[in-house]
Amino acid sequence: QVQLVESGGGLVQPGGSLRLSCTASGFTLNLYIIGWFRQAPGKFREGIGCLSRNGHVSHYADSAKGRFTISRNDDTNTAYLQINNLAPEDTALYYCAVAYNRYQTDWCALSRTFDYWGQGIQVTVSS
Repeated sequence: QVQLVESGGGLVQPGGSLRLSCTASGFTLNLYIIGWFRQAPGKFREGIGCLSRNGHVSHYADSAKGRFTISRNDDTNTAYLQINNLAPEDTALYYCAVAYNRYQTDWCALSRTFDYWGQGIQVTVSS
């Protein structure tokens, strides 16, 4: 069965760091564009960033540049979101998602339709 299972969330102090994991099963992750999104209460879902199939091209929202890094481990079929210098406004439900792209290995975009989504994982930043 196709699944994206997220882990690594929780409570962290302001200024701290966190790495979220997104393990894929039922498909090969490197055949897909990887995207990370978040949604805070009362706000629209926000795209954080994406990573191309070949892992060489990434795009981040302006608000995420410099603090968020997306990566992938092909041996474990797992995507990651590294978050540094966390602030209370980063508190949200975080989602990984993937988008199949047959031909383009060097491209990603948050605006395209994503095919599979993780269950969402809570990140709470508070002292």
